[in-house]
Amino acid sequence: MLKSFKTEINPTEEQKVKINKTIGTCRYVYNFYLAHNKELHNNGEKFMSGKSFSVWLNNEYIYNNPDKAWIKEVYSKAVKKSIEDGCTAFTRFFKHQSGFPKFKKKGKSDVKMYFVKNNPKDCRCERHRINIPSLGWVKLKEKGYIPTTKDGWVIKSGTISINANRYYVAVLVEIPDTKIANNSNEGIGIDLGLKDFAIVSNGKIYKNKNKSVKLKKLEKQLKREQRCLSRKYENLKKGESTQKNIQKQKLKVQKIHHRIDNIRTDYINKTIAEIVKTKPSYITIEDLNVSGMMKNRHLSKAIASQKFYEFRTKLKAKCDENGIELRVVDRWYPSSKLCHCCGTIKKDLKLSDRIYRCDCGYVEDRDVNAALNLKDALTYKIAR
Repeated sequence: MLKSFKTEINPTEEQKVKINKTIGTCRYVYNFYLAHNKELHNNGEKFMSGKSFSVWLNNEYIYNNPDKAWIKEVYSKAVKKSIEDGCTAFTRFFKHQSGFPKFKKKGKSDVKMYFVKNNPKDCRCERHRINIPSLGWVKLKEKGYIPTTKDGWVIKSGTISINANRYYVAVLVEIPDTKIANNSNEGIGIDLGLKDFAIVSNGKIYKNKNKSVKLKKLEKQLKREQRCLSRKYENLKKGESTQKNIQKQKLKVQKIHHRIDNIRTDYINKTIAEIVKTKPSYITIEDLNVSGMMKNRHLSKAIASQKFYEFRTKLKAKCDENGIELRVVDRWYPSSKLCHCCGTIKKDLKLSDRIYRCDCGYVEDRDVNAALNLKDALTYKIAR
């Protein structure tokens, strides 16, 4: 079984230069691949696959354009991976699974440096450092988090990313398959919402972290720093500000964004860990239409900040690790409108009705009723 580990690293100044150069080259090659195929399409020529483009780039284009020789100065596997990512993006577009691939903008797109284990000396990990191809030994800020090579763990591949001027490494480690047998405990249903983040059928309610004082304070601070950044751009036209000050202010905004994101992600991780610790035989969730919900301009910000997709992805990984069956109910299943007591569907239920009242005398909180219905749902799909 493969498991990913992500932690912060502390590279030297020389290593930082190499990482920045590699990420910049990967971004350039990715954009060049998109632009080249766009040009081929406009000229009525055949689409060029990632493998063909890689051969053409190394053997023809760089050879005929010596000024682009700097592409070969960085780690070749990282450049090749960026071309493969571009090819994957085109494949998804052709299969109508996503929109047309977008160009990656400098400083705004999440571009990563990919590395892979080529020989036994690559991707070795010790308690306080990790060996990365083309960089050598890099110090880890969190010691002992990534499994070490001495214990028999094998790192297959990994990526290095930059966020708010901080460097992170994420590695894919092959670990023994240790699935726990299904428990005799009964299953649970989880209803995700905006008023509260998650309502579990066993009565546990996880509050909306975005309503906490800490996050509200950070969002207020973010607004101030963004206004300050906006003013610097306005004054730039009049010649009253420099590019250096803008970069400093940008970093301030990025750091606040990064902190807010870390708080939300940490809350999701702790919520999932607490739910899985109860060892249910199965967990049932609803297949939410997040993209459709985001079209509501009054609720789009609140929906985006809840990170429902990340919750589902991490819950799936945790269930696979612990041998728990994750059931997904269709998005049209009337979990909120269905009476858990008599099974009657209340068609006139409004979003403002927070208490579910049925003619049979059943009275329950709307979200708790939905969680109980999800737990007892008979029509579902097993998450893959």
